[in-house]
Amino acid sequence: MTEKVEEALGYEQARDELIEVVRRLEAGGTTLEESLALWERGEELAKVCRRWLEGARARLDAALAEEEDTEEG
Repeated sequence: MTEKVEEALGYEQARDELIEVVRRLEAGGTTLEESLALWERGEELAKVCRRWLEGARARLDAALAEEEDTEEG
């Protein structure tokens, strides 16, 4: 997956696709090669979700810090 494709993938899209990947892996019935490909895709999707969540956390922390500065000043 290219960087641009990952950037274009929203959190909800990545999360939903990750849920589907996990469902398919848990259901079984795939070949070893298919299972490995699904696992690799799942890892990529998890990274996308993690980046989105880290970005959201940073924005929240910045907003809270700004609010504290405003209250103190």
